[in-house]
Order: sequence, then structure tokens, then C-alpha cells
Amino acid sequence: MKLLIHDLNEEEFTHISADYKEFEIISDNGNIKPCIGCFSCWIKTPGKCVIKDGYDNIADLIHKADEVVIISRYTYGGPSSFVKNALDRCIGFVSPFFEVYMDEMHHKKRYPEDKPITCIFRSDSFTEDDKENAKRYVKAMCTNLHGTVKDIRFEECNICDTDKIVLEETDCDPQKVLLINCSLRADNANSKRFLNFLEAKLDNTENINLSTYLNKTDELIKKIDGVDKIVLAMPLYVDGIPSAPLRLMEKIEKYQFNSAKKIYLISNMGLYESKQLINLMSMVKQWSDKCGFKYCGGVAIGAGEMQGMMANPSNPGKGPAKYVIQGLNSLSDAIKGSGYIDDVYADAYKFSRSLYMFIANTSWPRDAKKYGLKKKDL
Repeated sequence: MKLLIHDLNEEEFTHISADYKEFEIISDNGNIKPCIGCFSCWIKTPGKCVIKDGYDNIADLIHKADEVVIISRYTYGGPSSFVKNALDRCIGFVSPFFEVYMDEMHHKKRYPEDKPITCIFRSDSFTEDDKENAKRYVKAMCTNLHGTVKDIRFEECNICDTDKIVLEETDCDPQKVLLINCSLRADNANSKRFLNFLEAKLDNTENINLSTYLNKTDELIKKIDGVDKIVLAMPLYVDGIPSAPLRLMEKIEKYQFNSAKKIYLISNMGLYESKQLINLMSMVKQWSDKCGFKYCGGVAIGAGEMQGMMANPSNPGKGPAKYVIQGLNSLSDAIKGSGYIDDVYADAYKFSRSLYMFIANTSWPRDAKKYGLKKKDL
């Protein structure tokens, strides 16, 4: 069996359907739900997603497939929000346990195979930078999913929608800062903890969860139009922007806002090395350019599960969170002055990767025990 994941509409797929007669196909029927970062596919139902929407078996389909083909609209250096959603929901394909591979922390294999993956990106046109960004993303994605890059292709086609939705005139507070926690774990997210740190350093802020606005996007668009400075905080999912904020960003691109926006970013992940966030950081920059916004810098945080607990306003910048606190302080200063900083990549200070990995790997069996599972079950 071969597997195709695509975001083509019915008419577009008709033109190529003959090439994929023998494929199992994952496409958008409008019912897919975003990954909520619950870890259940690791500690409750290993390898299986608990969200029962018809897309809960993607990890198993990838495992059974002889090869995987992905067709997607090129979106800020990676796949579209639907394809990204499918990839986010397949994280049970790998196990929760960590190992060092190619001098980076990654999840261990759940299955023995190295899955061959072909990615076909579609756009009106591609620059050389676009191609390099896409290749870098696919390479990272395949590394983390223990796949092999079989092929990466770029197809130019007429898919651009250039008409902008013009918003009504609205009052804009140029000093107000909108903090958006893009993690669907809401107040329990590390992204929220880092935003709370930032909020304590700033005046005139509004700190909101994207999860509150999943079905109220128009209301969120109005909030965005009413400020000049926005801080996005998000975790890394399958080497890029999680599908929920990515879907929002695709929608924002369609609007003509009444003022330019300054975009600041906080990204974090459970893996140790902050450098693995380079794709996500790059994607937000490309999105900002597409929207006519100004990207003003961000902080990329490795070992986020640990750093989120240690980075708080009362910490003077000591311990493993030293670099994170320094980065967030620099970011808050830039926001206050409506300025810019170079991206900060903040690893844990004087806390070894091996110790972090040991602590993480021992935590998974402990978390699974409450569901009656043992280490070998994971």
C-alpha cells in the first residue's frame, strides 16, 4: 500500500487521480481537528490518536504504507495548514522516548522501517530561497519521523488569490501589545508561561489563548487590527508551526489591515537544542513578509518543558533558564521601544543534554502508569 496526503480540491485532484489509483488517500473533508498536544498517543493509547474524527489512524497508515507522497501548497516554507494538521496528528508514529541522532535529540522509532517520503510543493512561483526553505523543512521532518527523503519537487501553477479583504476602520492603540498563546494546551502550555513572563515586563497588554478563538476567528481578526504590536508564542510541532496557528495565519494573510503590524515571536519545544526551531522561526518571518508586517525578532527556546517551569519574573536570571530569561528581557525591551532584536536561540544553561534526556525518558513511564501501561507498552 502507498499513501497520499494532499490538500488539492476536487477539481485539482481529478487531473492527477489516475496517477494515484493504488494509493490510500488522506484529503480534507472539513472534519479534521488540530492536535491538542495531549500526549495521549504516547502515554494512553500508544501509536493511536484519541481524537476520533476520521483522521485518528494516520500514524498507522504511514506505518503500513510502502511509501508516502505529500502534495501541498507551499506555505511559508512548508506545507499548508491541512497537510500540516495531518502531519501533526501522526506524531504517534514515533515513540515518546528520546535518543541522540546526528548530534541532535530526536524521538526514537516506534517501528523498524525508514519510510520513503516524497514531497511535491505547489505555488504560482518559487524563488531559490523558497526551494531551500522547503528542502530544509522536509529534511528535518523526515529526520524526526525517521523517514528518508525520496524526492522533493516544485510545481508552478495558478493558485494565487491576490484579492484582499478590506477591514472597516477601527480604533487602533499603537501602544497596546497583543499576546497570543498559540498552543491549544491553553493556560497549561509552556507558551503561556513565557507570555506571562513577558506580560509582567510590559504595560498595556492583552494576553489571550488561541484556543478561545478557534470558532471566533473574525473576533480575533478585529483584535489584531486594533493593535500595532503582536507577540506570537507557540510550540514546535513536527518541525514547524502547529496547524491551528498556521490556519489562522493563512486567514490573516487574506486581509488588508488598517495599520502595519510589528510581529514578535516566542517558540519552544521539548527537544533540547533550540537550533531545531529554525524552520518555525523562518516560517513566521515569511508569513510576516506575505502579510506586509514587520518581523521584529524572537526567542527560540530548547528544553521548553523544563524552561517553562523555571522562567518566571522572580528569577533574576540564574540556573538553567539563564539564557531564556536574558532573551525574554531583550524581547520585552524591544517591544517597549517598538524596536527589533536578532533572533535569540536559548538553550538550557549548564544543564547537560544527557541529564535532560534521562529525566524526560523516565517521566514517560511514570505518566503512562496512571493509564495502566508499562514502559514496554509505550
